[in-house]
Amino acid sequence: MILSAYLFADGVELAPDSIAVCADAIRAGELMGLPTETVYGLGADADNATAVAKVFAAKGRPADHPLIVHVASFDGGMGGVAHFAQQVPAFAQQLMSAFWPGPLTLILPRRDGVGAAAAGGQNSIGLRCPDHPVAQAVLSALRKPAAGQDVVWGIAAPSANRFGRVSPTTAAHVQSELGDALPILDGGPCEVGIESTIIDCTRGAPVLLRPGAITATQVEQACGRKLLSKEELLAQEQRGLVAPKASGTLESHYAPHAKVRLMDAKALQTALDMLGNDLPKGESRATIAVYARTPLKSKSKQLLLRTMPGDAAVAAHELFSLLREFDDAGVKLIWVETPPAGMAWDGVRDRLQRASA
Repeated sequence: MILSAYLFADGVELAPDSIAVCADAIRAGELMGLPTETVYGLGADADNATAVAKVFAAKGRPADHPLIVHVASFDGGMGGVAHFAQQVPAFAQQLMSAFWPGPLTLILPRRDGVGAAAAGGQNSIGLRCPDHPVAQAVLSALRKPAAGQDVVWGIAAPSANRFGRVSPTTAAHVQSELGDALPILDGGPCEVGIESTIIDCTRGAPVLLRPGAITATQVEQACGRKLLSKEELLAQEQRGLVAPKASGTLESHYAPHAKVRLMDAKALQTALDMLGNDLPKGESRATIAVYARTPLKSKSKQLLLRTMPGDAAVAAHELFSLLREFDDAGVKLIWVETPPAGMAWDGVRDRLQRASA
């Protein structure tokens, strides 16, 4: 069930009845589809173990694979952080000040007795303050309940899709994955389009666990600390300090049904040159999608061609929606030109590498 989050098509004034329906669902231990600036999330009360179990079941996600908990912004996110986190290093405070609300998740030591199921049983927990008016309206309603209602300190919300598949960036994507029964707040297409950057703050210095729209350089500049190098991380692991598990860091993830293959422009053109002009016998539509920045030449009817933007942020915004479009078109293969080097492309490159694994 898709509910408009706005009163009018201009997407400015929030619809209080829709916000209330979804806040009530969360408070009652039910699930909801929630828009954020990154991707749509499948939300539940982060302190309600039964509700969190429903999230794992709906996604088909292993229960030891932690969820990110989203907190309200009206107090700078500090109320939610104080509830869930045992301690907050100074560099993590600086990152919150610089990037919250926004597409940054911080892994922090977890307080005993809170969010255990959402954390996958770990003694750390991932916290984020989303930069989306609809998500914040729901979070605010849960933090400021009517008389007789309990406070909900945070929403555990992984991407609202089957585990390992392409993340949703519209309400329609969520509905197609998880069905009509789920209440979904339609806040429009997600602005960022890929999941948040994740920084582990439990090891004395910032550690990048997943790249996103906020780059490693931005993190280092904001907190005045260098990210731990691979060599330093290896040394820690040899001393028994194992990295916490985090969302979206499995080798194979974000995968469409079609097989994704990354190639440089030369290899991509060579592959196209080997194709015949006509469709394979028994096929009535394109079987191969191509997503590339470099102009390519081919007269083959087997191809569905799309141009990759030259701007990393624009490419991130459209990436998951485009992978879903290719699946909907029924292609069997997706050939993608490897994104350029450079930190701005790290998030897009990471998602494509995992999609192709």
